[in-house]
Amino acid sequence: MQFLKSLYIHNTFFRYIAVLAGCFMLSFWIPVLYPTAWILTLLLLGLFLFDIYLLYTHSKGLVANRVLPKKLSNSDPNPICIVFESFYPFKTYISLIDELPQQFQKRDFEYRTSLFRNEKKEFEYTVRPVERGEYVFGNLNVYASSALKIIKRRFVFQKNQMVPVYPSIIQMQQYDFLAISNNLTQIGLKKIRRIGHTQEFEQIKEYVAGDDIRTVNWKATAKQNQLMINQFQDEKSQPIYSIIDTGRVMKMPFNGLKLLDYAINATLAFSNVALKKNDKTGMVSFSKKIETFVPAVQKLTHLNTILEKLYNITTEYTDSDFGLLYAHVKRKVTHRSLLLLYTNFEHISALKRQLPYLMGMAKKHVLVVIFFENTELEELISADAEDLQTIYHKTIAEKFSLDKRLMQKELQRYGIQTILTKPEELTINTINKYLEIKSRGLL
Repeated sequence: MQFLKSLYIHNTFFRYIAVLAGCFMLSFWIPVLYPTAWILTLLLLGLFLFDIYLLYTHSKGLVANRVLPKKLSNSDPNPICIVFESFYPFKTYISLIDELPQQFQKRDFEYRTSLFRNEKKEFEYTVRPVERGEYVFGNLNVYASSALKIIKRRFVFQKNQMVPVYPSIIQMQQYDFLAISNNLTQIGLKKIRRIGHTQEFEQIKEYVAGDDIRTVNWKATAKQNQLMINQFQDEKSQPIYSIIDTGRVMKMPFNGLKLLDYAINATLAFSNVALKKNDKTGMVSFSKKIETFVPAVQKLTHLNTILEKLYNITTEYTDSDFGLLYAHVKRKVTHRSLLLLYTNFEHISALKRQLPYLMGMAKKHVLVVIFFENTELEELISADAEDLQTIYHKTIAEKFSLDKRLMQKELQRYGIQTILTKPEELTINTINKYLEIKSRGLL
């Protein structure tokens, strides 16, 4: 039974059959071809049996191994490596079919190559998940055939390998490197002009061109007989919370990824940068109830706690309770903190319903409300109107776009910091706002 399950007919075999059928058909008019056709039939049968012998006399003809990372990174290209080696004493033709997780909805995966005896090859492909959760890879099917290409023998390896998909670890590592090297401006983060300085003294150093002359230390200057200045640094150990709205407004998809996942990826990358800047980071997720609360801590190992909490966040088809969020923040976040609220408002009336709670949080904390541009509407607005229906659509789209800008102005009127951003630029703009607030000493 195992033999029959692994035995497959090669496509070339059917071409041989077509040639034989043609010989038998022609023998009706050319009788001399009839015995030749039978000889070719017997020859094909012999080659068929000989091909079975070649492929099945070696119990370990092929070995293949799928190398999966411990975690896949959501919304990023993740490399998957397959290593295979042939032990057949002849050149082997390989057809490889990997059964990808059902989330990818891809059923046409195939890779073809050839191997000589004891030759080892690697094949790498990438997958881009757009949902968090468990992804199960099915069978790794390898079909081997000889130069005769009459039959194929199937080898099956590594059935049902599971790998979890976490928030964008690759994106986090990218910003991590830039934070360590102080090169965050290289990724489009604008340089922030410092207004004054914070009160945390770092050191006294020699004056160089461009330093603020208001920070000259005259006592040190007199002792050293050259200009010396006081150098200050951003205050450390300040509590920062990422607050994620998991209500229905965050279910909207852009480029295959929900707004919630954009917020989760940004939270992970931002938390890592803030920890590297020696601030305390925590997080809250809420909809009808407070689903997750992680107090702000300064340890680098705290990032693993945040990562695990982000992995399990899901959206709900309900309206979020901002009153509950306000009460929770008032009760649990007792020190002045930076609150980054990831949410979305489609209508200015929706904002006005939640404005009293936002103003309440902004009285004690530095609140930054982060919501999203509808990039599809921007594309519609920029398109040319060629008929009456398109004019209607452009008018409505422009109204929605105007509402977004009015909401931003309304929040700023009450002293609430805002970020109106495209989903794909969320992480960059969030880190930029964080650096701006730090540099201006607003926290």
